[in-house]
Amino acid sequence: MNTIMRIENLKKSYGNVKAVNGISFSIPEGSCFGLLGPNGAGKTTTIEMMEGILSPTSGKVYFRGKKIDNHFKKKVGIQFQSTALPEFITVKETLEMFRSFYPKPRTLDEIIEICSLTDIIDRDNRKLSGGQRQRMLLGLAIIPHPEMVFLDEPTTGLDPQARRNFWNLIDRIKAENTTVLLTTHYMEEAEILCDQIAIMDHGKLLELDTPAKLLTTHFNGVIVRIPHSGLLDFNFENSAVIGDFLEITTNNLDRTMKELLEAKVNLEGLIIKKPNLDDLFLKLTGASLRS
Repeated sequence: MNTIMRIENLKKSYGNVKAVNGISFSIPEGSCFGLLGPNGAGKTTTIEMMEGILSPTSGKVYFRGKKIDNHFKKKVGIQFQSTALPEFITVKETLEMFRSFYPKPRTLDEIIEICSLTDIIDRDNRKLSGGQRQRMLLGLAIIPHPEMVFLDEPTTGLDPQARRNFWNLIDRIKAENTTVLLTTHYMEEAEILCDQIAIMDHGKLLELDTPAKLLTTHFNGVIVRIPHSGLLDFNFENSAVIGDFLEITTNNLDRTMKELLEAKVNLEGLIIKKPNLDDLFLKLTGASLRS
């Protein structure tokens, strides 16, 4: 698979604060690439340098083998976390206005169809629900037939149904061989949508791989989670106190349950679960993905 974007030893400092501290990775063309990390990890700063909005302190950003420039900006679409739009106009008028900015935009009908905007096309854009607004903003991002789309936490605050509807839109964009860079605070979203995930914390890249391989690398078996009251005197192998729970990672559930029973542990509130990305974040960063 060809590489569409590559960053090399990217750094960004604000005085003595190193927001991004020497990260490097490549993004395959046509993939959905997730850039994840707790708040303050350096994700947004990294994305803004990749978009050409911020200048790096040092390091390079390449698009199709060339350093990004103003020409590059014509080939990408961006959906920001927050976007101010003209008021007192409809969704259709908003789309038409933004289409006028580009020499060869998508047709209005194509945007409406891809982003499922038929039911709101004549509505005042101030009167949209969260999910409807995100659909419209995605429509704005794909107007110029972008080769790559940046989606910075596009589903934050949406209800579960609106979030899943938005996932379908991302799949439709990927089906056109458009590359997607996604940041999100929802672990399920990242596992479902992303072909690769880069995990950041404190400005550094901690891990990069497919979601499945990351979980296989860091976990073997299942997690037993139980309220830790009264358990701190027991020494369980591969265990850690996370919040109000003692978490035991085990590849032999029968043996672990036997040890808990022999220790006369109260099993009320016990949970047995497969590790997911949130567990991986806790292990790598000591913080929840949504912290």
